[in-house]
Amino acid sequence: MRVVVIGTGGVGGYFGGRLAQGGCDVRFVARGEHLAALREHGLRIESKLGDLQLAVRASDDAASLGPADFILISVKLWDTETALQAIAPLVGPETAVVSFQNGVEKEEILRRHLPQRAVLGGVSYVSAKILRPGVISQSGAMQKLVFGEFDGSASDRTAALLDACKRGGIDAEISPDITRAIWEKFIFLVGLSAVTTAMRSTIGPIRGNGRTRSFLLDVMREVVAVGRAQGVHLEEDLAEKQLAFCDGLPPGMTSSMHTDLEAGRRLELDWLSGGVTELGRLAGVSTPLNRAVCDILALHTQGRNANSQAG
Repeated sequence: MRVVVIGTGGVGGYFGGRLAQGGCDVRFVARGEHLAALREHGLRIESKLGDLQLAVRASDDAASLGPADFILISVKLWDTETALQAIAPLVGPETAVVSFQNGVEKEEILRRHLPQRAVLGGVSYVSAKILRPGVISQSGAMQKLVFGEFDGSASDRTAALLDACKRGGIDAEISPDITRAIWEKFIFLVGLSAVTTAMRSTIGPIRGNGRTRSFLLDVMREVVAVGRAQGVHLEEDLAEKQLAFCDGLPPGMTSSMHTDLEAGRRLELDWLSGGVTELGRLAGVSTPLNRAVCDILALHTQGRNANSQAG
């Protein structure tokens, strides 16, 4: 099975590396110093679940790596359209494209650029980042992929991907309702990203304070309300269940958006709390707390350099 990973950051680097460990022919698209390190030294994963060192094939030209059986998209959301243009030569009649990005609008972007049959739904759960060029650091015990056909059917390709994940030591499952699975993660992710970034804190102090805990819960309740208005089959108390899930996280855990804020990088805010706000507006659902998060972080959405230039 040939897998091309578009975006070799924490998500793409970690899961791509594990798939290669399990025997897949995995090829990586990367840029800059990270690409140079991958070519010279290979990919290294540092994890309590097992370190890994692999010689890999990597390029900044996606077209040179195909054709592919599976293409995994894990770039930042603002790079999605550029990535999809780059992978066009890789997509054959049997190619499956899976986005493991954040947000609930990612598959709609894929469908605008790809044949409908090519698109699978996907969700990733992992705390991983580029530690230094060529090295991915993964923390915690959670590392999971969920994917499925949008019509809920069983398929040979999802079964093949599940088998590849298991051979690589990845916790994975096929979802019969992948739209719901995407929204379930979105509820948690929006809540975690909103509070850790706006409050400049890890999850431990936030969930331990009555007022900030209530804010987190209400942010997630807004996401549930928007999803239900969109026709997604979400339980009414799903925000409460996600809060309970947050209680089981390590107290030092934070979101990638908070990490990006601290590093002065661009934020995915427009697709997280911003996406909730816009979808809520279209559905006639009020989302005042997610709107507040967007307003609080508005000066930082383009990163530190953009903000300095504006000043």
